[in-house]
Amino acid sequence: MAVNKRKKNTRMRGSQTHGWGAKKKHRGAGNRGGRGMAGSGKRADQKKPSILKEFGNKYFGKHGFTRPQKTIKKDSVVHLYFLEENAEKIAKKENGFYNINLNELGYTKLLGTGEITKKYKIICKKISKKAQEKIKRLNGEVINANN
Repeated sequence: MAVNKRKKNTRMRGSQTHGWGAKKKHRGAGNRGGRGMAGSGKRADQKKPSILKEFGNKYFGKHGFTRPQKTIKKDSVVHLYFLEENAEKIAKKENGFYNINLNELGYTKLLGTGEITKKYKIICKKISKKAQEKIKRLNGEVINANN
């Protein structure tokens, strides 16, 4: 016949240390050297072989570098194909040219993705070489307006 056995922790109620001896012995992770991968630094020889096996040499040390770069917000970049598709909406046509001021439209840089068929006179702060070549090929103009 099966006997119901009480759990050990119910027997330990009221015993202050729950069977771990001194009060300070079973606090936190102090007795076992931390939790998880704590103490697995470069000087922890006993853990090093298992770490190298699992993670390889890239676990230890710093690797590579990050160089600070000026970034342009994605929202402030516009491509040539966008100008081609929306030329009638955003440009004024004068003397055979489509005049577009990208600064007024909130764009800071013109990129050269896409093909164009119209002549443009574009005012912008920055422009890629590819975009400039494509505009010049159709006898267009690019005016650099750094404010």
